[in-house]
Amino acid sequence: MSAEFAFSREELDKYLKELGREFRRLNGKNAHAEVVLIGGASVLINYEFREMTGDADAVIYTNAAMKDAINRVRDNNSLPDDWLSEDFKKTTSYTEKLRGVSVHYRTFSNILHIRTITAEYLIAMKVMSGRQYKFDLSDIVGILWEHKKRGCPINRTSVDKAITELYGQDSLPEISSRLLDILFSGNVDYERLFTQTREREKETREVLFEFLAANPDALKKDNINDVIAHARKQKHLD
Repeated sequence: MSAEFAFSREELDKYLKELGREFRRLNGKNAHAEVVLIGGASVLINYEFREMTGDADAVIYTNAAMKDAINRVRDNNSLPDDWLSEDFKKTTSYTEKLRGVSVHYRTFSNILHIRTITAEYLIAMKVMSGRQYKFDLSDIVGILWEHKKRGCPINRTSVDKAITELYGQDSLPEISSRLLDILFSGNVDYERLFTQTREREKETREVLFEFLAANPDALKKDNINDVIAHARKQKHLD
């Protein structure tokens, strides 16, 4: 996703509505498509603390004509090529079990069924990813914060159960495990922790991109956290 591109909840609904119309034009009124939104898009449509997202990751269940419909929406609105992308399927937080735990969001043109991931399962995905340069960690805090404000707090047992259900006994990123321990340690000021975590993520993203611009060969497979630690140390941030 382009670093400059971001959309609001209203804009996302607009693009999805148009996608439903385009898919219907290509396939007819008896066609069927299902899109499970995950990541930033799921956070955006389910939680108020997110006003924008640059992520439009999804798992798509339909025929090949959906790609043409996606491209038409892209061209009509001057969107990036990956405005709605399945690249997420290449990451460690993808599992085929996500479809089974997704919930209905909206239906467009009577044929495009949008589903989303919420609550413990969305936290489980963010925990498994644990990217310091994205909003994975602050999203975890934000989700717990918002559920507490709604009067339906999420407990550690349900989060651990969701992680096991989706990913089995796979080990979690160390930074995610530490964050969960803090979040469920007792009386936590979610608002303060959310702000601190979000600011650190923004800072880390800037430092990482600056470091990689000067050291384009530094990033190898599975060494992103070491690179981040080195880049932050260079800037005397830790």
